Amino acid sequence: MEKRSVEVQVGLDSDFALLLRESLTYEIKMESRSKSKLRGFIPVCLLLAVGGIVYVGYFCPDHVCALTSRDSSWTDLTAKVPIQDNLGKPLMIHSNPVNLKAANPGLSYDDVFNENFQFDMNAHDVMVFLHIQKTGGTSFGRHLVQDLDLQRPCSCQRKRKRCHCFRPNRNENWLFSRYSTGWKCGLHADWTELTSCVDSELDKNEGDSVKRRYFYITLLREPISRYLSEFRHVQRGATWKNSRHFCGGRTPTHEELPQCYKGDAWLDVSLDEFAACPHNLAANRQTRMLSDLALVGCYNMSYMSSLEERNRVMLASAKKNLASMAFFGLTEHQKESQYVFEETFNLRFAVPFDQHNATVSSFTLSTLRPDQVDTIKKLNALDLELYDFARKLMYQRFARLKDRDSQFEDRFAHLGELRGRGGVELDWDKMLDEDEDTTSSAINT
Repeated sequence: MEKRSVEVQVGLDSDFALLLRESLTYEIKMESRSKSKLRGFIPVCLLLAVGGIVYVGYFCPDHVCALTSRDSSWTDLTAKVPIQDNLGKPLMIHSNPVNLKAANPGLSYDDVFNENFQFDMNAHDVMVFLHIQKTGGTSFGRHLVQDLDLQRPCSCQRKRKRCHCFRPNRNENWLFSRYSTGWKCGLHADWTELTSCVDSELDKNEGDSVKRRYFYITLLREPISRYLSEFRHVQRGATWKNSRHFCGGRTPTHEELPQCYKGDAWLDVSLDEFAACPHNLAANRQTRMLSDLALVGCYNMSYMSSLEERNRVMLASAKKNLASMAFFGLTEHQKESQYVFEETFNLRFAVPFDQHNATVSSFTLSTLRPDQVDTIKKLNALDLELYDFARKLMYQRFARLKDRDSQFEDRFAHLGELRGRGGVELDWDKMLDEDEDTTSSAINT
């Protein structure tokens, strides 16, 4: 299939520029559109190329793109497309979703903050939880369905893994997550899978096609601790082998994504063996799951000119998509995360998020050799940069919300304390080491 390249200049004029001081420029290879559609766009592309402007969304043919003198292994089209800081709006113009009906990118964080928008349970707003392994998402997902103070609380039955989280006035989902809709887009679906799947799955589930507003949320965790937590979880038998890793219209081949182990699991693997496998998705997992993998050829490692280039594009995409989310929390900063969530969505938890910093992974870290620590840092270099970026951005959001809250001191001191509701304290350290369901039945339960 013919490949296209687009160089995207990410320029930010808002406060967000403080975190991303220099523009991120990266090349994006796109699959060509169908010949019939391309044939219709050729005159437009030719006209714009002659005028020196290539309009985003159209791709000119090779003989026009050859006007540039830049040496590249891809086609020579170089279109610099300034993209504003659209917090909350996934980069759908760079995605190549298989579904004819792509997910509505929804409202941005800036929309919510500056325009005083609110999450509307009575309309068609949907909260989409992107659950990254070993960040505390399992228990956080439970508390989303059990401990939010709602007009119509989620209905959860004992011994069932799913709850009905319906709107006050009709049986329509407002939450897309493991414990509400199930793994409809695949086990631990990433950004690439969710944005091309959520809309059609909700249409299918509800038997109706409506225009929805999507609010993406996720949790991030300090990368070294998260990596070690995943290592310990794999030692106990976790595989997540039922994850689809769907991208570009298909799942990866065995050659593109081989297993690191033989048999059903990687039980009792040593840390050195775990770190030595080049195909281990634990390394830089957060960056990969938050980036638009269509930009780097999905799991085809030969698609990019170099691994360095692939990493650069993936990290830039992950930063952009994270900033695009209506909310993200940090495992090491629970109280601030809880405040940002509650103020962003105007929803209240009936439990406080507490923290004691005594996880299994922290104990594991204290037992490692210096060379093992260095290896883990190198393996997770992208995640370390992403987390530093996320921490600065989260505290920027926290400060903005705090500044406009005249009752901040009282609110912050009494998070999770609701009259008439007694909740159990949410201990994020404890929940980080809880086992997750990795069986095939988890996909549809």
